[in-house]
Formats: sequence, C-alpha cells, structure tokens
Amino acid sequence: MSAVLNIAAYKFVELDQLEQRRLAVFEQASAFELKGTVLLSHEGINIFLAGIQPHITGFLAWLQQDPAFTELEVKYSESNGLPFKRLKVKIKAEIIRMDQPTIRPLKGRAPAVDAQTAARWITNGHDDAGQKVVLLDTRNDFEVQAGTFKNAINWHLTKFTEFPEAVKTHQAELEGKTVISFCTGGIRCEKAAIYMAELGLKDVYQLDGGILKYFEETGGIGYEGNCFVFDERETLDPDLKPNPLS
Repeated sequence: MSAVLNIAAYKFVELDQLEQRRLAVFEQASAFELKGTVLLSHEGINIFLAGIQPHITGFLAWLQQDPAFTELEVKYSESNGLPFKRLKVKIKAEIIRMDQPTIRPLKGRAPAVDAQTAARWITNGHDDAGQKVVLLDTRNDFEVQAGTFKNAINWHLTKFTEFPEAVKTHQAELEGKTVISFCTGGIRCEKAAIYMAELGLKDVYQLDGGILKYFEETGGIGYEGNCFVFDERETLDPDLKPNPLS
C-alpha cells in the first residue's frame, strides 16, 4: 500500500441537519476508502481520518465545498499503513465532551498563540511583555506519560470532564502568569482556555493547532518525549513519525 496520509481537524461551527450531514460524510469518506472517525454535533466537527493522499485531498475538497468548513485547519502526518480499522461517523452532544453547556467556542474563539510565538515564549520563559509563561497540559494523564512540554503542569486528569474542577482547585497557582493551554490537536485546550477566562483568569491562551501543529512548525522545541494519538500508531515523535509504545 502507498504511504498513508493522516489528517486531524476540528472546527467549532453551528451545524444543523446532523443526520443528513452524517450520511453524506460517511458516503464520501467510504467512496474515498478512508478509515477513522468523524464526530458531528451542533457545535461543530472533529475529524481523524487516514487514506492515500489523492483520496484525502478529494475528500477535503468535497467537505470544504460546504461554507461551514471552508476555513477548516488540517494537521497532516504520514504512516506506512492505515492506523484505523474502520470508518465511523457519529453524532454527539459535543465534539469534545466537557459537560459545561455555557462554554460555546462557536460564539468566539479563545485567544490563541501560534506555534512560532509559543516556541519563543517557551525558550525565553516569558511572553513578549516579560510575564512568566506556564504550560498547562489539558490531556489525560496516560497521554501525558508519553510526552509533554518540559515543566508543564499536569493535573493527572483521567477524563476531560474533570478539567473544570481541577481549574477551580488550582486557580490561584495560575494567577499573574501567562498560561498556554495545550492538547493534541487544539480542541480540548480551546474549550479549556475559554473556561479559564470565564473564571476570571487573565492572559490565558490556547496553543493554536495543539501539539501536532507545534511539531509540524517547530520540530517540538521544549517538548520532551512523544505525542500520544488515539490510533494504532500510538505515539508520534516531533518529526510526526509513528513511535509505537510496545
């Protein structure tokens, strides 16, 4: 089989006609022989798919004909085989479960820091105004064990729904600092940054595009280890190459 192109993408956007959309996405992804998972909800779309490059390109061209997805930002990586066994397209209440209905990113994104700026702040230990920078890992603890940024905060979450209570417990530790929340692809840290801002924390950012985009654009400056991914590749190194745990 030719080299496989893997994509990860999400977008918070108001969606309707979810069942119609689900059927259309499944039909097109199947026609392009893609494997992986697509989640749809009224708050947006979350995509993890793999296939050969022409088929990925064809599917994205079809998807982005929909005005809701024209600005979809996609992260790419390669593998020698398909890391997913089948195709699943599901409707969910949230594309990433937080159980906080007032947190609605589609009303407006949280402030984001791009990979290059984040790398500079991480290297310097402070932002451009001289304020101390701390990195907050919003992933589950088992993911963190595969790798994370040096000295990143880890609250040892077992699921993302525990994040709001963890913030309340540790809020004082974040006061007066520039906080960069991060996760694999950006979706969790986007909700996390909005939640922290609503609690009253200042200078809170999401790492735009998550660890995967950071690897793609910086080679992983300041990151130690690999990034856990939810497929048969298990983890990716800073060159976005598969690095199985076993």
